[in-house]
Amino acid sequence: MPAYAVAHLHNVDINAGIVEYLRRIDGTLAPFGGRFLVHGGQQRAVEGPADGTVIVLEFPDYAAAQEWYASPEYQAILPLRTDNSVGVAVIAEHCGDDHVATDILPPEAVRG
Repeated sequence: MPAYAVAHLHNVDINAGIVEYLRRIDGTLAPFGGRFLVHGGQQRAVEGPADGTVIVLEFPDYAAAQEWYASPEYQAILPLRTDNSVGVAVIAEHCGDDHVATDILPPEAVRG
């Protein structure tokens, strides 16, 4: 089941460090089956204060996403991003194709 690395970045300083990060990140993804799903393109916040950019990477599974993030290759370039932007990054597993919103509730809440 796929997993995703999702980042919401803002105040990105497009400088030599970010350029180097962007030049090198694809090479860190390939060994773990990672690929960009959302990176650039049109984005519009429809709720809340959300200036910046959302990035979504897909991996074959949760373990691959975790291994990519912890890999020496990615950790070597991570400061190039974190030193030049502000944001939040999350790794999350896919909920399954048959998921419905109430699946996250305890049984007693669904019955009520």
